[in-house]
Order: sequence, then structure tokens, then C-alpha cells
Amino acid sequence: MPTSDRDAALRSVLATVAPGTWLRDGLERILRGNTGALIVLGFDKIVASLCTGGFPLDVESSATRLRELAKMDGALVLSSDGTRILRAATHLMPDPSVDTDESGTRHRTAQRVAMQTGHPVISVSQSMRIIGLYLGKQRYVLETSGELLGRANQAIATLERYKARLDEVSNTLSALEIEDLVTVRDAAMVLQRLEMVRRIADEITGYVIELGTDGRLLALQLEELMAGVDADRDLIVRDYLPSGGRRTADEVLAELVGLSATDLLDLGLVAAAMGFATAPESLDGVASPRGYRLLARVPRLPGPTLDRVVQHFDGLQKLLAATVEDLQSVEGVGESRARSVREAISRLADASIIDRYP
Repeated sequence: MPTSDRDAALRSVLATVAPGTWLRDGLERILRGNTGALIVLGFDKIVASLCTGGFPLDVESSATRLRELAKMDGALVLSSDGTRILRAATHLMPDPSVDTDESGTRHRTAQRVAMQTGHPVISVSQSMRIIGLYLGKQRYVLETSGELLGRANQAIATLERYKARLDEVSNTLSALEIEDLVTVRDAAMVLQRLEMVRRIADEITGYVIELGTDGRLLALQLEELMAGVDADRDLIVRDYLPSGGRRTADEVLAELVGLSATDLLDLGLVAAAMGFATAPESLDGVASPRGYRLLARVPRLPGPTLDRVVQHFDGLQKLLAATVEDLQSVEGVGESRARSVREAISRLADASIIDRYP
């Protein structure tokens, strides 16, 4: 399973056991009661073939039922969505030849069942007082809300610093675009910072999912900090994608996501992902934006119209020099819209220069 798919599957399961859910409440009741548990989330022919003994239930799930049934020896089997308790006190007998790096009997069984069936398996350790989640060979220990919030707040502080630096380099790029002084290095630096911010935000998203109801304020902070970032990544790539290249904007973004943390620090590799030459001196080469970023800031300009304006003028400098009459020659741009676009472009250009030379 690719890393992105594996992370998405893990986050889906973490949302099921996040604070505020009945399942997390039931697991914490089991911990407080000083008992252990083995719970399979999903039931099919493979799971059925591993079950011996116990008894079928098929009752609605609840935290109290989970706690009481966990007092008995054996495992619990729930439906994939966790809404029904299907079997209780069953003995799981996975293939002993399935490799496992766990030591305890319950944990070894949990990992083997998870690997053999593909379903998530939860193991509550009575002695260690931890909740382990197994998905395939992957093992994830659920942390308390306090522990998660501490790490999440550190990540938010880091995101704020990186976002402030992103705003600086982005404003500088806007001014350089107006003055027609952009180099490949300038564009690559902004895209690099956008990707760094996106990665930090993705980590925080994981905390938000795992925190459940306890992560609401964190989610609001993240949403505010990340407003417009994803759109800017796409616009930067569309602005500076080399003409005549075979790569699309989506392919460039996918390659950028695939860069390791170390490779992302190398502006040359970021520029190469954008489609520019890999030679070190290429970073100082001239880069000419098409105007997507600037026009995206014009109020009430529909996407299709924006694309037609960019294609018509084929370059930001030509767009900046365009008159109202020139803009009217673009399909879908009438006199009123042409005037509003012309005025908005002038204001944005002036603001960019003022921000750079206050």
C-alpha cells in the first residue's frame, strides 16, 4: 500500500477511536477497569475463519457494553464502522507463520490478525495501560489528549513562523513580478516555502483527527493559517511552468510532494521539479510569470475568464500594460469588467511596490 494510502487509512481508523466517540469512551473504561481487550474492527470470511468459540451477538455498540464484554476472556469483533458488536469471547487463531515483532500474546495475535485480514485491530494492554492500534504491520499507540495537544501546539507555533516567512517571500515575489525582475530562484523559494507549510499543516491535520472533539480549536487555528495556501501552490506552478514543457501543474505538484525533507531544502531540486534546468546557474536565470497569481486576487473574476485573459496576453508584463480596450478584446470581458480588472491590477501593482519599499 502506498504511503499516502496507508496514512489515509490510519487516519480514518484514528477518527473512529478519537476522543468524543463511543469507542474511545469504551476503551478508556476498559483501561480504568484494569482489564485488557482485543478488538477487531471488521468481519468477513477471513475473520470468521480465525474465530473459534465465543458467541454471536449482533447488538448495537455502546461504551458500557464494550466494557462489560471485555471482562470475559477472548476477543470482540465489531462491524467495520463500529456500530455493531458482532461476536464476543471468541478465540482468534491467526496463522502462526505470519511474522510479528511483538512479544506479548495479545499483541502478537493483534498484529497477526491485522496483517492476515487487513482489518484494524485494537489491543488494550492491562499491564502497560496503553491502547495499541494495528493496521497491517503498522502499530500505533493512542496517546492522551493532553499529550497530543502539547505536540500539536508546538506544531502550530512552528506553522505560524513558517507562514510568516512564506508571506515575506511571497510579497517580495509579487513586487519583483511587477518590476519584471524575477529569477528562477525567487519562484522556487516561494514554492519551497509553500510546500514546507503544507507539510507542517498535514501533520497538524493528523493531530486534529486523532484529537476528535478535543481538537476543535486546533482545527480553527489551522484553517485560518492555511487560508489560500493550496490555491497559491497551484497558481505559482501555473505561472512559472516552462513553456513547451511536457509536465502539467498537477504532475509538478505531485513531484514536489514526493521530495524528501532533505531534498526540499535544495532550491535546485525544487526548480527541477518545476521543469527548469538542473544546472546550478539556472537558478539565476530570468523567469517570467503568466499572471495567474495577480489575476487571482482580482475580485469577482471567474476562473474561465481568468484563463482566457492569461492566454490572450501571454505574460504578466503585457497584462500590466493592457488598456481597458485591450482587455475588452478578450472573450467574456465586457467594458464594466474590463474597467474593474484594469483598476484592480493597478491597485495590486501599487500595493506590491509599496510593501517592498515602504
